[in-house]
Amino acid sequence: MSITAEKTVRELALENPAATRVFEKLGIDYCCGGNKSLEEACRTANLPMDEVLDSLDLAEQSARAVQKDRNWPTEPLADLVAHIVTTHHKYTREEMARLGPLFDKVCSVHGKNHAELPQIRASFQGLAQELTLHMMKEEKVLFPYIVRMEESVIQKEPVLPSPFGSVQNPVTMMMQEHDSAGEALRAMRETSAGYTPPGDACISFQTLYKALATLEADLHQHIHLENNILFPRAIAMEAAH
Repeated sequence: MSITAEKTVRELALENPAATRVFEKLGIDYCCGGNKSLEEACRTANLPMDEVLDSLDLAEQSARAVQKDRNWPTEPLADLVAHIVTTHHKYTREEMARLGPLFDKVCSVHGKNHAELPQIRASFQGLAQELTLHMMKEEKVLFPYIVRMEESVIQKEPVLPSPFGSVQNPVTMMMQEHDSAGEALRAMRETSAGYTPPGDACISFQTLYKALATLEADLHQHIHLENNILFPRAIAMEAAH
């Protein structure tokens, strides 16, 4: 793969899945803001281009040596859907259930001295409500249709009509909801100073911030797989049949 400054962040993430870990570490948005060129993304994040290119090159070499990443742009859509549900949806639900009570505990102890905590909790609660409904819509409506469509194409049978017209309709809605989730994540990161615990933070406070940062990274990967791989492939498959 040739890594160039002109390529978009999305293209680089698709060509080399290991690049997403570099972008995550450097704070480069590759899921909702993936249409920026690498050069533009580096400028926005105030990062030296040469160092980013070196990091991407190193990540690509390491990935080639290990070869653990599935090549989702070419794997069956049913496998990708199963991966999203069993890996990312499962993790998100478990973490939202765990972090709600942890937030309550930390806010009750530190809320008076740290006014940012109730703000972050409010953002988290809104995000959790939105994601719960969002994932349910994907699992009950959109994902089963994509899997059925792929089955019909493989078996060379007519694709049954969906209850929502073109697959583009629910995809557009899901992507708008992803943007909304991205805004909530940015607000939480900003309010928490990049999830940096204050000097008086207890273990629970530190654990909360670490868990939120990990949840954010997983959601970025989760949204990337849907926005940049699953949805475009489903739209292209529908258009071809």
